[in-house]
Amino acid sequence: MSTAAPGPLSTASVSVSWWRAPIAIWRLGRVVLHILHALLLVYTIWGSLDAAARQRRLQAWSRKLLRVLGLGLSSQGLPHAGAKLVVSNHVSWLDIVVINSVMPSRFVSKAEVGDWPVLGRLVTAAGTLYLVRERRRDAMRVLGLMAQALRDGQSVAVFPEGTTGAGDHIMHFHANLVQSAIDAPAPIQPVVLHYRDERHAVSPAAAYIGDTGLLASLWMVACARQLTVSVQILAAQSVTHADRRALTDGLHAEMSAHLANAIQSPLP
Repeated sequence: MSTAAPGPLSTASVSVSWWRAPIAIWRLGRVVLHILHALLLVYTIWGSLDAAARQRRLQAWSRKLLRVLGLGLSSQGLPHAGAKLVVSNHVSWLDIVVINSVMPSRFVSKAEVGDWPVLGRLVTAAGTLYLVRERRRDAMRVLGLMAQALRDGQSVAVFPEGTTGAGDHIMHFHANLVQSAIDAPAPIQPVVLHYRDERHAVSPAAAYIGDTGLLASLWMVACARQLTVSVQILAAQSVTHADRRALTDGLHAEMSAHLANAIQSPLP
């Protein structure tokens, strides 16, 4: 995951949306309350819940956050039962919420996210595995933690692109973290995310790219009209006798084809 730290609101990116300000303000106010509710859970009952109960809470909270933001969700396909490495394309910080609303997973994130005010505490409570990018050998430590989580029956999610894109195509995949599924071993669950709105086959409101800060991104999402995300859950793939690079290239080709088909489908 390569989500930027919270930044200043970008006037250039939000100026076209001020006429929807009352709706956006209402939605964001509810988001704040929803986050406060999550903090209350984390500081009270979270430590006493077992893994299954935490997953149920996380999934319900994620689904409600999408509703509060006015974002519609459609899902096709069924996730593999049990441990799996979820591999997804990366468009936005929303991707984490979307995937957790369908199949709660532990995500790999850069270590700085754990230091974010308020949000860092929630991300940590969700079981995030932190990677210190400045330490070249830290990837090996995280790979070990991922493989162990998979062996323990947990689902782990990664974004092999390593950064967010515009959502119109899938960028080059880095194969490193896919090794964890081979080491465990555990199946790989490809997931394709596609955001659209009433005017765009690929919604610019969802893209968390360039110098867009978290507040600006939140504003664009809250202002969007009929923003939806489709989640295509592709067939899980075995890693038995798999070559990491060949496996990653195959995933990229399959997921790219499904995204292209989704983009070309008619607007509702």
